[in-house]
Amino acid sequence: MASQLHSAPPFRAEHMGSLLRPQNLLEVRAKIRDTGISEKEAGLHAVEKEAVKDVVQLQRDLGIKAVCSGEFNRTRFWGLMWDEFEGTIRLQDADASMFRLYHPDVVSLIEQDRKVMPGDSVIAGSKLSWSPEKSVSNLHELKLIQDATPKSEWGNIKLTMITPAWFHMRYKEGKAYTPEAYANDSEYFQGVAEVYQAELDALYKAGLRNVQFDDPGMAYFCSNAFRKGWEEDKDNSGSVDDLFDAYIKLYNDSLSKVPADMHTGIHLCRGNFIGGRHFSEGSYDIIAKKLFENLNVNTFYLEYDTERAGGFEPLKFLPKNKNVVIGVISTKLRELEDKEAMKERIYNAADFVASGSGETREDALKRVCVSPQCGFSTHESGYPLSLEDQKKKLGLVRQIADEIWGEA
Repeated sequence: MASQLHSAPPFRAEHMGSLLRPQNLLEVRAKIRDTGISEKEAGLHAVEKEAVKDVVQLQRDLGIKAVCSGEFNRTRFWGLMWDEFEGTIRLQDADASMFRLYHPDVVSLIEQDRKVMPGDSVIAGSKLSWSPEKSVSNLHELKLIQDATPKSEWGNIKLTMITPAWFHMRYKEGKAYTPEAYANDSEYFQGVAEVYQAELDALYKAGLRNVQFDDPGMAYFCSNAFRKGWEEDKDNSGSVDDLFDAYIKLYNDSLSKVPADMHTGIHLCRGNFIGGRHFSEGSYDIIAKKLFENLNVNTFYLEYDTERAGGFEPLKFLPKNKNVVIGVISTKLRELEDKEAMKERIYNAADFVASGSGETREDALKRVCVSPQCGFSTHESGYPLSLEDQKKKLGLVRQIADEIWGEA
């Protein structure tokens, strides 16, 4: 539970986790996919290890402290964690009747025949449980980063993790699990919280001290289109705000056993999918007070690269024991932002934090950081930026942090 201010992590210069994959890694993955040969035969693990080593060094060279794998061992940002939980069923060609067709990422996956693309959805077919034999992908990823990082810096390493609500929000009510698995959402959420507790415990014991939950769903609550779709959906019981409250409780239950020295954060993702596509828009105003005050994380990573997110006014609700990372640098547009204009935006954000807590700008800045608005490659391929563009953007984040705070 976030009871006192946590710093370093987060760091003044942050980024959201996913980075552009090197070509040789993409080629090996394509070979596995297209020919059916095994990962071992294709030499994937050696290529993956070298790629992570290189991208960790890139981050360290640029002065990024919260180093990560770039999500290089994932094809999509949510990874394989849910597939590894005991009790899950991976759907193939799931029928559209199972889904909330107004849910923004479901809209992106629906094909013309109203089927959801294979392999993109998981439900609970029986009671969920955590298995040390199966739940290995996050631990493998952490080990790759540790192998590439001096042990003295292991506490800075950041691992991204999908929201515990990811495979609930997209489904029609009661469709995220079979009747044999759970009788209702409350039972299901309890089961999800327990497997997340176990996953976090295993990662903590392996040395992880910095976790960031990637959560497009919480940003969807800002969307008038999603809210309207919910209200018009006659299959729903309760209000959209009841669902928001349930997700906050799910998070808090999932994090209830996290030790005090493990930094936790949530990235409210509005999307940077293939081709730089975004998924949602709408100001944080409608959720900010409840989100900031009730969700027990240390840090909120917010996207503020365009007017889609509204103004900084909601930051006045940020409690004194929590941080905010302001995502003002775009990962969708190649053009490099003006440094002085971005610094002014950070100062503007800090002024709203200060106005809500009765602090000076200087004090408020102690709880503010800067970052790109999203990852550079939430899917493994198909993005408008080049590796050089990415390097310049991360370098700009570092410069802004140096000039505002003069610290990591």
